[in-house]
Amino acid sequence: MRRLLYILPVLAFLGLGWFLYASLRPPPPAAMTSALLDKPAPTLTLPALDGQATGFGPSDLAGGNRVTLVNLFASWCIPCREEAPALAELAHARGVRLIGIAYKDKPEAARAFLNEYGNPFDRIGLDTDGRAGIEWGISGVPETFVIDRHGIVRGRFGPLTPDGLVIDMLPAIARAASY
Repeated sequence: MRRLLYILPVLAFLGLGWFLYASLRPPPPAAMTSALLDKPAPTLTLPALDGQATGFGPSDLAGGNRVTLVNLFASWCIPCREEAPALAELAHARGVRLIGIAYKDKPEAARAFLNEYGNPFDRIGLDTDGRAGIEWGISGVPETFVIDRHGIVRGRFGPLTPDGLVIDMLPAIARAASY
């Protein structure tokens, strides 16, 4: 009985420690929810990143026969560098258009980033103050939103990995194309 008095607090401490550790892990990218899901994409007009890019507005997110992916990125973001190859793959996908938003970044730093890692975007808007990020409801960069041809948000993903691209993103694009 006396031994149980010593073991019980240790077990309780270990249980609490495991619970706290498990709660620190973020949800997997495919499990990210958004208040925008199945609702119209934000109607923002963003200026172009620089003279080499074209900005975008609400009309760029709807219409046509293709799915649009809106990717918020930043030159200072390490996961953005890691997802660059996955975005390059998506840029070659048929029926998909990529639009970038340089989030809280300087135009020259974002351009240097794109020159180094490649520019998969058709249009690139500049969000220097972070207001577009707030409108999109992001929790950090990078985040990618899947938008159907009617301008409705159909998915939200965190950093893309090669596995996540095949397992999560491509099926979401296919679903969005069916709307």
